[in-house]
Amino acid sequence: MADFTTGRAAYLQIADEFKRKIRDGELSPGDKLPSESELMAKHSVSRTVARQAIARLREDGYAMSHQGKGSFAALPGEGGAMKRSPEFEQITEFLSEVRRDVRRLAERMDQLEDLVRQQGQRR
Repeated sequence: MADFTTGRAAYLQIADEFKRKIRDGELSPGDKLPSESELMAKHSVSRTVARQAIARLREDGYAMSHQGKGSFAALPGEGGAMKRSPEFEQITEFLSEVRRDVRRLAERMDQLEDLVRQQGQRR
């Protein structure tokens, strides 16, 4: 069980626990991983923390999720390149657009602040 007094994020500790189990053979590729609800009960964490732990396992290649079926253990690099869902690609592109918009807004704010400073100095 994860030790939540170490200062390391709970979701990372939970993900690390499952990575170790997969590497050590306690869980084999294809074995079903606990659901969010099961992780919440076992580790006394919120749904958000449980969801983040599973997401981290997927990102690192230690889990594959199937809509309506759950998440399953995997080993990174097995089966060639990690395939990303169309939804993942769509969200990634959307986030890139949001980041560009935020940068543009920050630049505009900087320009506005410069104008306000210049007007204040003229008075």
